[in-house]
Amino acid sequence: MAEPLNFDYDKESDVLYVSLGRPRRAISREADGGVIVRFDLKTRKVVGFTIINFLRGLSARNRELRALVSGELTMSHR
Repeated sequence: MAEPLNFDYDKESDVLYVSLGRPRRAISREADGGVIVRFDLKTRKVVGFTIINFLRGLSARNRELRALVSGELTMSHR
């Protein structure tokens, strides 16, 4: 069965953390555009990712999506 996605948004830093299942120790690799991908130490499978400047990175034409995401994710902000 697929692991659930867990989201955590740090409003002050504008960083979105996404984990597959519970967060765990991982190897991190920086990808393009402020995305950091996390891999399981043993299996090397993706276990999560981090998006830096998450809301600032959304384009102006996606204002509705931006408002929706901001409203939903700020409930669990750090």
